[in-house]
Amino acid sequence: MQTTSLDEIIEFKKIIITGASSGIGFEAAIDLAVKGHEVIAIARTKEKLQNLNKIVKSLNPDAKLYPVVFDILNDDEEILKAFVKQQFGTFNILINNAGTLLNKPFKELTELDMADMFQSNFLSHFRMIQALIPQLQVNSHIVNVGSMGGFQGSSKFVGLAAYSASKAALHNLTECLAQELVDDKISVNCLALGSAQTEMLEKAFPGYQSPVQAFEMGKYLADFALNGHRFFNGKILPVAMSTP
Repeated sequence: MQTTSLDEIIEFKKIIITGASSGIGFEAAIDLAVKGHEVIAIARTKEKLQNLNKIVKSLNPDAKLYPVVFDILNDDEEILKAFVKQQFGTFNILINNAGTLLNKPFKELTELDMADMFQSNFLSHFRMIQALIPQLQVNSHIVNVGSMGGFQGSSKFVGLAAYSASKAALHNLTECLAQELVDDKISVNCLALGSAQTEMLEKAFPGYQSPVQAFEMGKYLADFALNGHRFFNGKILPVAMSTP
């Protein structure tokens, strides 16, 4: 009787994830790399990426994780494109997870605050997608990490106007790109995440305890990136314990 090895059953993917040095992106990168997928993990902090690599290698010494110190907003994307081409050639999945959270009452917001939120949570992803589209394979998947704050009809929170508006823009871009990339056979979806216990959340809301841990949300993100495009395209999917 002929047997099939596990490697023959599992189709390993080549994946790029931003914001991989902490929180949900950190946990998703661990989950994907440990399972045998090739992962380029992008973040601005070298020490945190070294810690990520150390953890991954301790769990799977054969894991193919490639930490890349890169600022997706300010660094030259041509450098990143060259690295991706050298390491992967083409790839299957782009996870746009990087972002920042500002908790500040609307009456105190400045135009610079709003610009910073849109630069970090919207324009940085626009740049990544536009730069890397030529290297995405047929039947690939772009996953944007949004927020329930930017989800239409959801409960809103005081202090998150700039953050939520930037995430809403990312949601809309997702819907538009899904239509524009149909002929390229690239699916684009967005997960509108509820709260998870991350460093970013703790900094913005000291003392708040989320019912969802970062590793739980990270695993969900990893699983969706691998399989979500089989069922969805152009969707903004709420991922939260409460209804909108």
